[in-house]
Amino acid sequence: QVQVVESGGGSVQAGGSLRLPCEASGYTGSSICLGWFRQAPGKEREGVAAIYTGGRSTYYADSVKGRFTISQDNAKNTVYLQMNSLKPEDTAMYYCAAESDVYDCYSGSWHMTVWYNNWGQGTQVTVSS
Repeated sequence: QVQVVESGGGSVQAGGSLRLPCEASGYTGSSICLGWFRQAPGKEREGVAAIYTGGRSTYYADSVKGRFTISQDNAKNTVYLQMNSLKPEDTAMYYCAAESDVYDCYSGSWHMTVWYNNWGQGTQVTVSS
């Protein structure tokens, strides 16, 4: 069982920035995939970005490329989603998810909710016009 905890949400004006940390623990392997998802009320949960800690390969949704950056600290158990130039359409509950028994996040898998076995409780991001 892998534990995932995310935080850092809040309310900001359009054009502002937020940084969301995600910490994973309880896994026995050396590397994991950590993915960020978001879900607005009445909408499907969608992948935002992902990073594999054993090589730091990253993936991004087209809607956030150039604005969001996912990174990892040296301890390899915490990742950060740096969100810049925020737009009202970025408003959502943001979730961090982890998958431990893999060798990458994979281009065809990182954005699929069913692929992850471990989820955080979410942190709310609200962007006003």
